[in-house]
Amino acid sequence: MGHQNSMTATDTATDTDSTEESQTALDAAGRQSPPVAATGPGTDTLLQTSGLTKRFGGFTAIDNVDFSVDEGQLRCLIGPNGAGKSTLLKLITGRHDATSGAIYYDGEDIADLRPNDRVDLGIGMKFQVPSVFDELTAYENMRLSVQRTHGDDNLDEAILDGLKRIDLAERATTPAGELSHGQQGRLEIGMAAALEPDLLLLDEPVAGLSLEERREVADLVTELNGDGIAFIVIEHDIDFVAEIADEVTVLHGGQVFREGSIEDIRADDEVRRIYLGGE
Repeated sequence: MGHQNSMTATDTATDTDSTEESQTALDAAGRQSPPVAATGPGTDTLLQTSGLTKRFGGFTAIDNVDFSVDEGQLRCLIGPNGAGKSTLLKLITGRHDATSGAIYYDGEDIADLRPNDRVDLGIGMKFQVPSVFDELTAYENMRLSVQRTHGDDNLDEAILDGLKRIDLAERATTPAGELSHGQQGRLEIGMAAALEPDLLLLDEPVAGLSLEERREVADLVTELNGDGIAFIVIEHDIDFVAEIADEVTVLHGGQVFREGSIEDIRADDEVRRIYLGGE
């Protein structure tokens, strides 16, 4: 109450900047631009694709897909081989250019942005095959990510904290190439999380892992999600999906086939027919 009239010149400038930014989000008719209307302030939606399509020659891998993720949501993406799951993630991260359609993220149209620019906006990605630097230690790999978000004063502490979170502090001096497949996967997830994304995309994070390693990844993903990171996770292991997912999207033939809870998806006869092996 007592500070209402204590606005400084900086406050005034900030308000002016905010007003100008808001105005740029309006079209000539005074309406919000599509990216802001779909994913901007006042919405819970962090990511929204609209009519997203990707063709490779005469083959349509992603066909007119409308797909969304809310802030802090953990959404799993499932479907038979060739359904377009990895292609969709590569469109979102900018590794593929869309043939047509839009990708809106946090109030912006990102369809024409380079992958690095999308990382800077808060989109992280872990691919199916770990892409850590084998010759560097776990500590040195983690440093590559942490140094982008932390100053020199607390860099060492932040690196060790990152390794502790993924249960690799005791392997800090081990070359990444000598870590197990599961440890490499956790290291890469930890490196992606160290970039402080709002949305993290994981492509089959437990493929080829033991049951114990799968539990470790599930615990890590749910912990990071609890910290506010939204996830899109591609996974074939339905038990793993059931353990982590808020919502599930089923892709089939490059299109969204079903969406719902894991319970609804498991009970769907058509989903079982195309994906889960049911009759």
